[in-house]
Amino acid sequence: MSAYLDHNATSPLRPVAFEAMVEALRIGGNPSAVHAVGRRARAMVDRARRQVGTLVGALPAEVIFTSGGTEANNMALAGTGRRRVLISAIEHESVARAVPDAEIVPVDGEGVIDLAALERKLADSDEPALVSVMFANNETGVLQPFADVVRVARKAGALVHCDAVQGAGKIPVDLHGLGIDYLSLAAHKLGGPTGVGALVVRGGAPFTTDRLGGGQETNRRAGTENLSGIVGFGAAAEAAGKGLDPTLRDHAEAALLEIAPGARVFSAGARRLPNTTYVSMPGVAAETQVMALDLAGVCVSAGSACSSGKVHRSAVLAAMGVEDVEAGTAIRISFGWNSVPQDIDRLIAAWRDLYIRVGKSDIAKAKAA
Repeated sequence: MSAYLDHNATSPLRPVAFEAMVEALRIGGNPSAVHAVGRRARAMVDRARRQVGTLVGALPAEVIFTSGGTEANNMALAGTGRRRVLISAIEHESVARAVPDAEIVPVDGEGVIDLAALERKLADSDEPALVSVMFANNETGVLQPFADVVRVARKAGALVHCDAVQGAGKIPVDLHGLGIDYLSLAAHKLGGPTGVGALVVRGGAPFTTDRLGGGQETNRRAGTENLSGIVGFGAAAEAAGKGLDPTLRDHAEAALLEIAPGARVFSAGARRLPNTTYVSMPGVAAETQVMALDLAGVCVSAGSACSSGKVHRSAVLAAMGVEDVEAGTAIRISFGWNSVPQDIDRLIAAWRDLYIRVGKSDIAKAKAA
């Protein structure tokens, strides 16, 4: 069986979520129906809404279920009524492509947003703005200083959207504690099913829906609810409440750096998710690493997993000022709820074998030339 270390792409379905989904499928029913089966379905959705809200410190009424993080991001960016949008240089494509004319706020060499630049850009205009910054980066795992982001935004009268897809369920996220207005989630990143997510809208924050229909989700997202998906999301959210431990990540990083002294763990000097390592193997292309590790029974990725399997230049590393040659040797390793020490042992052994076979020889040839 493979060592699955690509949880930032999709975390395998938790058994508790699977069981909850099977029960929901067995019951069936439309949550909008008024008969007994419909009422039972509605009760299951209401429970899931409480579970998801609890995960991020939100009230159940603030949770709008969606088809995933991409839809949640798009809904937030389109629903505030504000045309001026500022985003960080390392945002996910579902944010960056949703607002192609957004003002870009740079990040430093560790991938942390430049707060001074954000403050200056906000001061450039009196037009009401929306600031959209991700809670944790999907490639490097870097955590943004969200309390400071909100403080700077509030000073300028801006609303704040947080793409928390990668952070929720791994570390604590608190909508009201941080003062966030809009927060996006995806079930499959924390052990729930694919095809379901949520946009959490703080009570009182302006929001206009882009969907018209039967009035589901209190008229904020029309369309019959995905009952089994929502129920699975709720169960996974409750199970993920304890977060993740950094022990496996730290052990893996120490071992990989010892094998290849020229390797680099990107953003190692910043606060990061406890499960994410973005590391380079000198002299070995990322796509070679991914394929070789796969043959050795280890599943990892080369950066974001949203490009139909294509390996391409990381926009995140580019924004951090990483040179193309080094960026081209970086892979992402991400642990999750079912990762065990044996997975790390398998990763280390396969990585060592590949570096000895390919990396060392290629480096030696380059020096000789």
